[in-house]
Amino acid sequence: MLRRLDLRGSTLTGAQVRRLLPRAALDVDVAVEAVRPVCADVRDRGDAAVLDAAERFDGVRPPQLRVSAAQLAAAAERLDPEVRDALAEAIRRCRLVHGAQRRAPVTVDVAPGLAVTERWVPVERVGLYVPGGRVAYPSSVVMNVVPAQEAGVSSLAVFSPPQKDNGGLPHPVVLGACALLGIDEVYAAGGAQAIAMAAYGTESCPPVDVITGPGNVYVTAAKRLVRGVVGVDAEAGPTEVAILADDTADPAHVAADLIAQAEHDPMAACLLVTTSAELADAVDVELGKRVPATRHRERVEQALAGQGAIALVADLDAGLAVADGWAAEHLQIQTADAAAVAARVRHAGAVFVGAYAPVPLGDYLAGSNHVLPTGATARHSGGLSVATFQRQVHVVESTRDALHAVSGRLGALAGAEDLTAHRDAVEVRFR
Repeated sequence: MLRRLDLRGSTLTGAQVRRLLPRAALDVDVAVEAVRPVCADVRDRGDAAVLDAAERFDGVRPPQLRVSAAQLAAAAERLDPEVRDALAEAIRRCRLVHGAQRRAPVTVDVAPGLAVTERWVPVERVGLYVPGGRVAYPSSVVMNVVPAQEAGVSSLAVFSPPQKDNGGLPHPVVLGACALLGIDEVYAAGGAQAIAMAAYGTESCPPVDVITGPGNVYVTAAKRLVRGVVGVDAEAGPTEVAILADDTADPAHVAADLIAQAEHDPMAACLLVTTSAELADAVDVELGKRVPATRHRERVEQALAGQGAIALVADLDAGLAVADGWAAEHLQIQTADAAAVAARVRHAGAVFVGAYAPVPLGDYLAGSNHVLPTGATARHSGGLSVATFQRQVHVVESTRDALHAVSGRLGALAGAEDLTAHRDAVEVRFR
């Protein structure tokens, strides 16, 4: 079912791996030109432009952009008890992990009388985007809101597309998740118009300092367009998984994990890297049984046919090189001594170790964050965390003697750069 690439005997660079192995093409540059007039319209006309865009792109004109407190409370009341319980546990676990990411100030005594303190200060206001396309994502509410709250952000606004079937409000489970987290500022706005609304501000919504959260290519393009006006987390593309497996892996587990990722999106990328041709054959057999029976068969088939592959490698060293080169959003290790293999991974958004740590655990209840770098950007970027919502500030303290001790060297460097006023600003203190 999956195309097969025999890489045994090949030594590929990371760049060659990324060119060879399939991934959905995401032409953000083209999408930027499509969303540019939408964002400009929101900047110029505010709420009216957001409402017009909702009617055009979402097929519904919300009665108002901001969801009322009564509507949030009602959504929380209507939550299925099992969903409410699961969300509460997801929130608890996410707080455990993200609360541990908070950094205490660190002071370094550089020299007698001179100290530098590194402080981490939360941004004042954030916009958190929660997609609402094929399915609802209450889990993305948790993954965006919890690290922002744990970072100490005082003003949080959630943006999620209006739904025809919900009277122009975002999905009720998304609203219920917001209510459980104590979020009282939620907007029925999606797509590029929501990103512009957050970045530029409108009559009903003050502008934010940072925007985070996954979305489609138009959301990604809008984030690229407003970067610099606000901070953004990443340009997230279609979801992806790589599974590094040897002959100890259970083919039923591997096939189920590939299908689980493929059901997100027809553009999802699903890669198996294995040392075992026998496992590859068995996974193909399992896929043949399981794909026809899965609920979202059509999109799974599209994803596996379009961006699915099995890469055969000579050994685990070669498999790690391929996995690192591809730099997956999610990387599962299903090998003997999986923890030792996982400890050698350099490039992945998140690593899932062993047979009983599938990606869906991270999606919902591991406590880790599921807003992760895609499209090989795991080579230089990490997932959403408390640090996303904080700024590093250095505080410098110096006595007169400490400044005097370096005044000669400081003057020499200022002179080398022809910045004599820098030198004078020091020397004036000792005349």
